[in-house]
Amino acid sequence: GHQPMGYKNSTFHRVIKDFMIQGGDFVNGDGTGKASIYGDEGFADENFNLMHDRAGVLSMANSGPNTNGCQFFITLNKTEWLDKKHVVFGKILDSASMLTLRKCEAVPVAAGAGNRPRIPLVVVECGEL
Repeated sequence: GHQPMGYKNSTFHRVIKDFMIQGGDFVNGDGTGKASIYGDEGFADENFNLMHDRAGVLSMANSGPNTNGCQFFITLNKTEWLDKKHVVFGKILDSASMLTLRKCEAVPVAAGAGNRPRIPLVVVECGEL
């Protein structure tokens, strides 16, 4: 029996100003969980066609080549050192969404606790556009 998968009510567990916010760990909620429709071992990098060339880029978090799971991050700046290491699969589409991203960036984080936000940043709704 597998637990249900999905981003609804999951949280962003890591916020690093001027770099990125990370979320999608609906397994453990703390950055240690890994799951996907392909199993718990991680899945292959699809391609590296898109770059981390600005704020608002949506990309897969991983722990090395071909280790994608459920976690993702959204860039807060250009992060070119991540190019060809993390798979970009989307971007922020409008100014209202970018404002929400900047509000998440501004949330205070707990000192020495993996940059965990002091208030919950929750995905309240999700799905295909």
